This record gives sequence, C-alpha cells and structure tokens, in this order.
Amino acid sequence: MGDLVRIETGTAEGVATLRLDSPKRNPLGADMMADLHQAVEELSERTDIRAVVVWGGPRVFSLGADIDLLKGLSVDEAREQSRGFNRAFRAVELLPQITISAVNGYALGGGCELAMATEFRLIGQGAVLGFPEIKLGTIPGAGGTQRLSRLVGITKAKELIYSGRNVWPEEALSIGLVSAVFPDDDVYDEALKLATGYAHGPAAMSIVKKAILEGYPLSLDDALDVEVEAFAACFATEDAHIGVASYFDKGPGKAQFTGR
Repeated sequence: MGDLVRIETGTAEGVATLRLDSPKRNPLGADMMADLHQAVEELSERTDIRAVVVWGGPRVFSLGADIDLLKGLSVDEAREQSRGFNRAFRAVELLPQITISAVNGYALGGGCELAMATEFRLIGQGAVLGFPEIKLGTIPGAGGTQRLSRLVGITKAKELIYSGRNVWPEEALSIGLVSAVFPDDDVYDEALKLATGYAHGPAAMSIVKKAILEGYPLSLDDALDVEVEAFAACFATEDAHIGVASYFDKGPGKAQFTGR
C-alpha cells in the first residue's frame, strides 16, 4: 500500500478508516487509485474490521479525478481509465464491511462518485458536492451516471449532471444524496460513532448487505430467491443462535454478538 491511501485502526473497535491523504486536495490520480484499490483488497480480507469510514481529512474529501489524466486522451485510453476507476469504486461498494463516507469540504466529480460507492454519506455544513464534468465536455465516468440516478431519481440526476452545478448540504440531504449533515468539526466523529454501532452488530450485517446489492438489479422473483438464501445463511452464524437465545432469555435488543 502506498502513501496516498492508508488504513488506520485503533480509534474504535472493529472500525478502520480508509484515509485519503494527498497534499493537493486528494485528486484521484493513477497513484492514488492504485493505493485505493490495494487498500480495499486488504480490507476485504480482514475479519477483525467490520465497518469502514472513508475520509479525506478535515478540509477536502476529494476534488475528483486529476485533470492531468484527461490531457490528450484517445477513445481507447478514456475507456480504460473509466474502467479502472469503476473497478476501484466497485470494490469499495462490494466490501463486506459496512461503509460510511465522512465528507468535509469538496467532494466533486470522482470524489462524489467515491462517496456514492459507500453506503452512507455524512457531510459537513461546509461541504460542496457536484459533478462538474460537463463543463469539461465530458461526463462522470466512475459510476456517477448510474449511482446518482439510483440515489436521487433519474430526473434530478440528469439536472445535476447536465448543469454541473454545486450541490450544497441542505439540498444534498433533501434529495437523498447524503444521509446526514453535521458541523464540520463533528463529521468524522459522527461517522466513527455510526460505524462503531454497525461494527458491533451481528454477522448478518454483511449477509444482508450482499443480498441487497445482489437483489437490487434483479426481477422481484429472482431477488426473493436471493433473500431466501441469505436468510438461510444467517443460521450458519453463531450470532443468529445467540440472538434468538438472548430474546427468550433477556428480551429483545440485548444480545451480545460476536460477529461470527
């Protein structure tokens, strides 16, 4: 793993921070993308980590793709660049852990696309989101045209992408682009708090995440088959038996799960 993306642990039990750390406002260049993909691959194998916070630091989440990458691109090079971004962000989306973005400052273009690849987005009151690619004569190429419409609806997604305008916190919350807005100084701590709660949940957390992701693009009948198998898989875990036994012994909501 390189210096531009780090896995930081120890702040909260079962939680890792995936820290973007480039001195130039976290532009998503080739080196950072390679570091990100490597870090995500490592996290996907770690059973001690059950929730992940993606954070760009207290000032800027990410200004998006490094504009230098776009100079003189051929059609084939553009296709490969988009595929590379999508592979990395899809790997983030498919992490078995629960994922939360903590967004301070700008999250534009690829930065916003990375945040959308996580399950929850907590942002600061001074955050600025958006998809300015159209102003360069291009479009979002790291999942923005697809994830945004799934989050906010196709009409609003078109308006935001066609205009390339900034999205401020109040609007971002009202349209469902983000989960919550906090004072800037509290965003990371609130993300850790949320992540800690999920990290202490049952093993069923990763099972239901996988079921939702797999079932979403399917027909209802096929998606229900996914749910049946996921429900059955819960009973191969210790936690399902702990949870049921705890209900009868102590009442609901008192189980102490192991994550196994």
